[in-house]
Amino acid sequence: MNTAEMTAKIANGAGFIAALDQSGGSTPKALRGYGVSDEEWSGDDEMFAKIHEMRSRVITSPSFSSGKVIGAILFEKTMDGEVDGKPTPDALKERGVVPFIKVDQGLMDEADGVQLMKPLDKLPALLEKSARKGMFGTKMRSVIKSANPAGIAAIVAQQFDVGKQIGDAGLMPMLEPEYDITAGDRAEGEDMLKAEILKHLDNVADDRQVMLKLSIPVQANLYKELVDHPKVLRVVALSGGYSTDEACEKLAKNKGMIASFSRGLLQDLRADQSDAEFDAALGGAIASICEASTC
Repeated sequence: MNTAEMTAKIANGAGFIAALDQSGGSTPKALRGYGVSDEEWSGDDEMFAKIHEMRSRVITSPSFSSGKVIGAILFEKTMDGEVDGKPTPDALKERGVVPFIKVDQGLMDEADGVQLMKPLDKLPALLEKSARKGMFGTKMRSVIKSANPAGIAAIVAQQFDVGKQIGDAGLMPMLEPEYDITAGDRAEGEDMLKAEILKHLDNVADDRQVMLKLSIPVQANLYKELVDHPKVLRVVALSGGYSTDEACEKLAKNKGMIASFSRGLLQDLRADQSDAEFDAALGGAIASICEASTC
């Protein structure tokens, strides 16, 4: 797939984006969920090798190539690795799956009710490498903890500022100002978040677009204006800690949003499953998530 084909797939594809980008501190938890204990690996290299085995198994599973997965978000080491003897981005594109790369370097301590991204000092080199490897877009996460106007304004401004750098590098930025689903004031804060995003979309160049990855809102269809905005290629939803069933039920109420789930996609997969069992579990999750994403 070339860039135009990948853009069309993400804009119009009937499916969802798989989040396969666990990294750093989240990797041991993901491996435990998969049935790989901490005793089965030692050090970062072995840990990342184990998680790459899991991701390779997902990507090569027949159900992953069903056409219902239109994109996948990767961690840098996964992008640099191989699947079936081919660079991971190429293996994905051969399966009709558009590759994205996670580019943030973690979160700062909470201030003004939000956690901004840490300085992205590795971003220029990572963008150059990602473009060279044929990646389509990027993803970067920051987190809103409460309905603090100053904090929400700062988090959206940071996302759009970095998004411009990503666009300048020829990649599609997926902005992810996640709203903590446990926050008691989330409904109020999501109104603020939407207003700030709309303000910044007005300043996006006419020949540019962004993607948005947002928590499933308390008020159904709150983000429909963003879904329909000409500067937005696609709005995707994170599962945010919900189970597959919960996330799909909530997502299905939001017209035009599609899923970009991690836990909701992988929660029933286990290392000791046979290939048939693994594919059946993955296929069941893919079918449920795709249906909620208005396939």
